[in-house]
Amino acid sequence: MTPSAQRAVVLLSGGMDSCVCAALATRDYATAALHVSYGQRTEHRERLSFLAICDRLNIRDKLVVRNDALPAIGGSALTDENIAVPTVPSAGHGIPVTYVPFRNAHFLSVAVSWAEVLGAAKIYIGAVEPDSSGYPDCRPAYYEAFNRVIHAGTKEGNIEIVTPLIAMRKAEIVRLGLELNAPFDLTWSCYRHEDRACGVCDSCVLRLQAFKAAGVRDPIPYATMERV
Repeated sequence: MTPSAQRAVVLLSGGMDSCVCAALATRDYATAALHVSYGQRTEHRERLSFLAICDRLNIRDKLVVRNDALPAIGGSALTDENIAVPTVPSAGHGIPVTYVPFRNAHFLSVAVSWAEVLGAAKIYIGAVEPDSSGYPDCRPAYYEAFNRVIHAGTKEGNIEIVTPLIAMRKAEIVRLGLELNAPFDLTWSCYRHEDRACGVCDSCVLRLQAFKAAGVRDPIPYATMERV
């Protein structure tokens, strides 16, 4: 087995940010990838992206789990079909309805448990604070607190969550991904569609703006020809 100091777990949703995180993790560690399905609208498409990215990055250790608590709880446009996904960027206008209540705590708990079993010392997550939708579980203080919980609640207390993208602008993340040869063509960020990205939800708009600011074309297909 690879020594714990050389192993990492990456939370890989299949989106742009998590893909860059996975590319970073595989550069520096023997990496295992975790994907959590939680009844989101694009669940099937995101899982396909996860598997494709793992293949491209040669990540062999994969774990796919399903969280049934989050869709049962609801309260988010991503898990409740009765709540419409907004088509106007909501950054700067409060926490949007696409926020899934305390979602990252559910994901991180699984990641920490798996890291203990694998003997991994790092958990990578692609949380981003600038140029984001303003989710409260993407703030630096959240991960500082979670690391204290891990230290207190695990056998060795030596697992650390790392958030290498958290202070970066989205365009900077695109540029970093290009440097790392991250497979952006395999990623999926749209909150609404599984065939062609809608181009108008929060996530699509932020992504399109990032690629435009980075001076490169977004390689995934969009339903609308309008570009931000």
